[in-house]
Amino acid sequence: MTKADIVEGVFQKVGYSKKDVAMVIEEVFECIKTELEKGGKVKVSGFGNFNVREKRARRGRNPQTGSEITIEERRVMTFKASALLKKAINEKTAVKTVAKTA
Repeated sequence: MTKADIVEGVFQKVGYSKKDVAMVIEEVFECIKTELEKGGKVKVSGFGNFNVREKRARRGRNPQTGSEITIEERRVMTFKASALLKKAINEKTAVKTVAKTA
C-alpha cells in the first residue's frame, strides 16, 4: 500500500477533496516524523507504538568479502503493534485458513 492508496481510501470514506485529504495525511506523517526525529515516542491508540532506539557501534562482517567492518552507532525506529491490531490481523488469517481447509 502506498501513500496514494491511503489518500484514495480516506477520500472514498469521508468525501473531502483528494487535495484536502492528501494535505491532512501528509501533515499526520510529518508530525510523526518530527516527534521521532526528536527521539520521542508516538502512540497511536488501537494501532501501535513507534519508538526510536540507540544502537551501539559493533563489529560486523561484509557478506561479499568476509572482511570485518565496524558498524557505526545509529538510531533506529521500531514499531510495536497494539493488541487490537495483532488480534485483527490474526482473526483475518484464521478466517482465511479455515476457508482454505473447508
